[in-house]
Amino acid sequence: MTERIKPHLWFTLYTLMKLGASKTPIRISTTRLSNDIGGSQQSASRHLQVLEGNGLLVRAISSGGSKVTITPEGLAELDQVLQELKWHLEGKEAETIIFEGEVVSGLFEGAYYISKEGYQRQIRQKLGFEAFPGTLNVKIREEDYGRRQKLERGPSLRFEGFKDGERAFGAARAYPCLINDEEAGALVVAERSSHDYSVMEIISPQYLRRKMELADGDKIKVAFLPLRQSDV
Repeated sequence: MTERIKPHLWFTLYTLMKLGASKTPIRISTTRLSNDIGGSQQSASRHLQVLEGNGLLVRAISSGGSKVTITPEGLAELDQVLQELKWHLEGKEAETIIFEGEVVSGLFEGAYYISKEGYQRQIRQKLGFEAFPGTLNVKIREEDYGRRQKLERGPSLRFEGFKDGERAFGAARAYPCLINDEEAGALVVAERSSHDYSVMEIISPQYLRRKMELADGDKIKVAFLPLRQSDV
């Protein structure tokens, strides 16, 4: 999906979620849906088409109506609406997501990738700092994986892929954070890698291990304030 859907479609997606479409396929007619959203049958049909076209739901059409399931992208859209509502209703602090993990060693590939000018240029533009050529790897608890997934469903800063000579480097997403309440940084997630939620790769303008005197096994706090769509 390349742009946000219109607010009236949020309500239709929310209505389908209340009917159970976020957990299992549900069968619903446009007549039933039009009654639930307070619109015409034609509008209900159009809403389903647009939501399907944007990849927010999948459906199978039959004579008795459509069998509809909300996709992970659709749930992410609803979650983003929730975060923006909380932003305005509860204040910015209500959105902070905090992880407590421990410092671990990585495969030492971070320095190679982060040092590439194609990434550094975008880091300077979007995060406002020159990144130290390497990452701080923070291992989080398994029970926190769900909260990390929630964080990553929200808005992010996108680094576009690029070519350096004959080699192509893929796109990535960044989520600004604060380490131990004192050092600025960002979680970086490669878009096309096999995803491991257990370890966060954090970039920063500082060599954090030296600056904060960190060693493997040390406990560390990483706090995220999810971006609003207008910040992206």
